[in-house]
Amino acid sequence: MPIASNLAALGAGLGLRRDMLGDYELIRDAVDFLEVAPENWMTVGGPLGARFRQFTDNIPFVCHGLSLSIGSPSELDMPFVRNVSEFLSRHRVLCYSEHLSYCSDDGHLYDLMPIPFVEEAVHHVAERVRRVQDCLGQRIALENVSYYAQPMAEMSEQEFLLAVIEESDCDLLLDVNNVFVNATNHRYDPRVFLAAMPTERIRYMHIAGHYDEAPDLLVDTHGSDVKDDVWELLRFTYECHGVKPTLLERDFNIPETAELLRELQRIRDIQEAASGSEHSKTSVQQEA
Repeated sequence: MPIASNLAALGAGLGLRRDMLGDYELIRDAVDFLEVAPENWMTVGGPLGARFRQFTDNIPFVCHGLSLSIGSPSELDMPFVRNVSEFLSRHRVLCYSEHLSYCSDDGHLYDLMPIPFVEEAVHHVAERVRRVQDCLGQRIALENVSYYAQPMAEMSEQEFLLAVIEESDCDLLLDVNNVFVNATNHRYDPRVFLAAMPTERIRYMHIAGHYDEAPDLLVDTHGSDVKDDVWELLRFTYECHGVKPTLLERDFNIPETAELLRELQRIRDIQEAASGSEHSKTSVQQEA
């Protein structure tokens, strides 16, 4: 059976890590799509590359990059973008996304640095996004990131994100956990933020766990199970925007694959409940 070519038709996905490569059959039967960072796989060959190709030949994939550094003051690394383009084509990747942040200047950092929420930064990022999209021949999706400082902010996170999406004509990777973390740390209403997102631009969504450093300080770790408050925000997001493909991220303290897939099932359960609720509302409207 050919793999799906339309991301919007998919339901629940999982971030693929190397430790999971031995669980191909288990994963193949349990997920709708997988996600990897292209930087981690572009130069991998030999037996490991062949095992990875088994996954991409039989399961839909998206890519979530780590080092494009779209907000950096340094020049865009266009040879890297061309390598990404070749990787996306070779593995029939459905979507390429990146973080709305930067991680480089003279060198690369491990952390994702916050872009100042200012008009000049909107224009800077949008111009770079358009260049990347022209090179790839497709829209990319930018992810709303977690941040712990707001240097020189002249607008809100919501205003900045919407302005970048509009000016660059790109899509959105909506991370629900990041919204919850930022809303707690910077004291805004996460539901207001989520409701303001442009439905037609949401390509897919992320959900993940975080660490409670203090009641008013959360750290986005991707190292634990998703918290109940974040699951509730996922339900609310579906109410606002309809069911979107949603991916479970886990980068640290990774449990056995079977345990991850049990948590993934919770995405499916919420999606099915939201779809049923939407169908019921449509039927009532038609009868009226």
